[in-house]
Amino acid sequence: MTTPLIDLQGVSKTYDNGTLALSDVSTIITQGSFLSLLGPSGCGKSTLLRIIAGLISPTTGTIKWPATNDARPDDIGFVFQEATLMPWASVLENVYLPLKLRGKSLKDVKPQLMDALSRVGLADFASAFPRELSGGMKMRVSIARALVTRPPVLLMDEPFAALDEFTREKLDDDLLALWESENWTVIFVTHSVYESVYLSERVLVMDARPGRILHDLTIDASHPRDRKFRTTPDYIRQYSEISDALRHDVEA
Repeated sequence: MTTPLIDLQGVSKTYDNGTLALSDVSTIITQGSFLSLLGPSGCGKSTLLRIIAGLISPTTGTIKWPATNDARPDDIGFVFQEATLMPWASVLENVYLPLKLRGKSLKDVKPQLMDALSRVGLADFASAFPRELSGGMKMRVSIARALVTRPPVLLMDEPFAALDEFTREKLDDDLLALWESENWTVIFVTHSVYESVYLSERVLVMDARPGRILHDLTIDASHPRDRKFRTTPDYIRQYSEISDALRHDVEA
């Protein structure tokens, strides 16, 4: 059985400059699921993610957390489009930041930091600085920083969009492995149909501004998945279904 975790009802967002970014978004996100928000640039995907995170408030509508007695969890991990690392700090110190802000001493939490780095394959780079890392490695540090508090919910805002295709596919594989082992709820913003089909259990296709959900599609392939899945008839069929829906909505 699936447990409702996040209940969005009639959520709209109008910014102070009058821009209507979201209009009447309603959906339920279940605990432990992997959901992608897919749509063209400017359709409100990132705005919706920030509302879920509590970084901004909706203008109208409600967001409830039924699985946590309607209280938003304190430990929500957020991975932004850019790695946003502190250039003067080591990899270990960058990952330490969320715990440092909670008053935890580095000595006490160092095993926790090293565990987070190990999970993203960077244990040997703890003393390195961001300038010494590739783009993919920087994003791994950002993911480690997000998961160091062991969050039940991980929000990701197009984290791999700026990376080359090979690195992006490798990080997709690593993300799936982490999700399967940690039982997170992942909400992943992307404008890549390929990526959304490969990663997700469910894809919400959003319309251009004002953002609203046009299609709610289930990716019915089982997990775990590997790169061979990208060449299967199921993958091609579901890619075509979502691509056609997105293209129709953009051209309408």
